[in-house]
Amino acid sequence: MGALGAAAIASCLAAGAAQAQVGEVVDPPVLQRRAVPEAVLEAVSAKPTEQLLDLNIEYVPGTIFNPATGNQDKVNLRSYTQPGLPPPSRYISPEIVTRPGETLRVSLHNKLPADPSCTGGDQHEPNTPHCFNGTNLHTHGLWVNPAGNGDNVLLSINPGVDFEYEYAIPSEHPAGTFWYHTHRHGSTAIQVSSGMAGALIIRGDRAPTMDRNGDLDTLLAGVRERTLVLQQIQYYCGEDNQGNPNYNCAPNQVGGIESYDGFGPGGWGASGRYTSINGFVLPGYGPTPPFRSRQGQIERWRIIHGGVRDTIGLQFLKAKRNAAQNAAQATGPKLRTQRMEALVAQSCEGPPLPYHLVAADGLTLAKAQSTTLATFQPGYRFDALVVFPEAGSYCVIDAATGATSSVGGVPSGTRLLGMVQVAPGTAVDPAGIDSYLTDRLVAAAERTMPEAVKAAVIADLKADLALTRFVPHPAIADSELRGGQELTFNIQLPPQTLEFQVGGEGYAPRPYKPDRLDRQLVLGTAEQWILTSTLASHPFHIHVNPFEIVSILDPAGNDVSGPAPVKGADPQYRGLKGMWKDTLWVEHGYKLTVRTRYQRYIGEFVLHCHILDHEDQGMMQNVAIVLPGGTPASVNAPPEGHGSH
Repeated sequence: MGALGAAAIASCLAAGAAQAQVGEVVDPPVLQRRAVPEAVLEAVSAKPTEQLLDLNIEYVPGTIFNPATGNQDKVNLRSYTQPGLPPPSRYISPEIVTRPGETLRVSLHNKLPADPSCTGGDQHEPNTPHCFNGTNLHTHGLWVNPAGNGDNVLLSINPGVDFEYEYAIPSEHPAGTFWYHTHRHGSTAIQVSSGMAGALIIRGDRAPTMDRNGDLDTLLAGVRERTLVLQQIQYYCGEDNQGNPNYNCAPNQVGGIESYDGFGPGGWGASGRYTSINGFVLPGYGPTPPFRSRQGQIERWRIIHGGVRDTIGLQFLKAKRNAAQNAAQATGPKLRTQRMEALVAQSCEGPPLPYHLVAADGLTLAKAQSTTLATFQPGYRFDALVVFPEAGSYCVIDAATGATSSVGGVPSGTRLLGMVQVAPGTAVDPAGIDSYLTDRLVAAAERTMPEAVKAAVIADLKADLALTRFVPHPAIADSELRGGQELTFNIQLPPQTLEFQVGGEGYAPRPYKPDRLDRQLVLGTAEQWILTSTLASHPFHIHVNPFEIVSILDPAGNDVSGPAPVKGADPQYRGLKGMWKDTLWVEHGYKLTVRTRYQRYIGEFVLHCHILDHEDQGMMQNVAIVLPGGTPASVNAPPEGHGSH
């Protein structure tokens, strides 16, 4: 049956096969620190408060497993690198780990070859993808300075240029799951889809007090963690006879990503590629090691959608005991995407396993939310507490997605993402995971929480797993609001000029213009935003300040963001009311209301659609936060005729 015949499938899908393979999927490698200069060490009385990091960007040769052929495809892709990366980690960027109050100094070294469309005098049409070897760095979700050497995505670090970013993380910054990726307008999608995206974890040790909320990390101390970065690396080998990307790479060909031709609607599904997890394609299938866990063990899964062109609906199903034979019958020797639904149907069985979301986009939720399906759009992160109640094997599933809920704008079928092999441990009633988790978190609170707040934390946990003492941002009251914004995504289609556009209050949707300021916001205020889309659906992302979800109205005017399901509504919106996020799916026909505060930082940054090829082609705006009475050119200028502030 070939490389992926019944024997290979049996080794990873058969229940109870925990000893069939050596190894497991591991977290991305942590980015190595440069040594802190002696002069700096002498100047500080305690531990250093700076991390000195190097990120190289260069073409990296390697291989990626292709289940459709059973081969390791040769590829050569733009990548973030550091010395000594093992082969499975070449196309997953190194993980950055930091703490509140620390400064990250990241030296970016662009070692890519010269690019004629990427020069200081570049006059290229800004919304036509170009400068594929120009780059910069964005710390997605961080509340840091957006200007100068901070989280400045309006720079172009061209080939041969070195530049040091400096991210001063405030001492009050929330601990959580964030990420970083390239963000040079015109080349963002092509580089992120090459694997230039990595986890950025802020760890906290601040226990809650009577007058200040704390870090969820203190309650979950000792819980096993996994950091998982989901990517869609859509490499191809030249063009086919119709001029489209050729996804059928021969053994002597080398795959790459050198154009935007494959990024259109349905392009990801048609490519036959698979979402990778930490650089591994289909963990637990064929030659790829599985996830490994233990029955009854609570795990914190930090899950980051670091890809471009797929919507992920995360589910866990128990693998059938005859999964190996069923898989062989469903797929034969090769696992092409067209056969994936048959594989899942014949190898995995319901009901889906419940798990608990405890953070969204790095920010702790007001209560743990039990779910069997969490939807990840590009840019999304969820922290989930996962417990496997039985020994054996579990399927990690990407559930089917409808057209309006999907990045590609077309329905996508159920896919396998990987396998978890669970060793025997503590038996858990599958119907009692809520109470099992509650009991163990209460026990953790008894051990870890300060006496002054211990009783309150325990009472919250017993009251439907509330996490009140760990929420980083208070809700925005009506009395705080000082105005509002309207935002509309649109795609202008032929016979007019194809344009990717964003509109606002008082102006029609229009494409990005680098030298135009689209929105001016005032430091120290809060506003309410209304988000809509007139054509297709798009994930909205704004830099610097996160936002609170107030309501999400479906086309019939029903608020679908509450805890109860609404008939006919997109289920991905259920439970989002009151959540704080930095990226949010704006579905065509829906009306989303969010609120945000403009705090601490002034300067210019961007908002955009996080379908990154849409952003590269114009679905982005420049935004500036200024002091009251100020302007982007003179941010501290008082209003004419008034005193200073």
